[in-house]
Amino acid sequence: QVQLVESGGGLVHAGGSLRLSCAGPNLLFSDYGITWHRRAPGKERELVAGVSRTGSSTNYADSVKGRFTISRDNTKKVVYLQMNALKPEDTAVYYCKATAMGRPVYWGEGTQVTVSA
Repeated sequence: QVQLVESGGGLVHAGGSLRLSCAGPNLLFSDYGITWHRRAPGKERELVAGVSRTGSSTNYADSVKGRFTISRDNTKKVVYLQMNALKPEDTAVYYCKATAMGRPVYWGEGTQVTVSA
């Protein structure tokens, strides 16, 4: 049973925007902190942004601060990653991860984001 599904990736020109979604229809979603990660070709996976269970707390990698915004809607069981002012170096597969104390960690299968120069 799929626990997390990402969507919203695609091809965009530099300076453009995309909004990624991470849906967890089968989870007690509000129990989980959600983080977005990305893996660029030939690079290690890196943490991009995170949001607490209630959405009251967020954090960002320095490389995306001021350009990306993470938010969540627990009634819809979705976390969003709004990405603005995209750069070619943002090109990667983006994954979301759900974490809750004492429970298994869940990863989605990823969505490809490609930013052309």
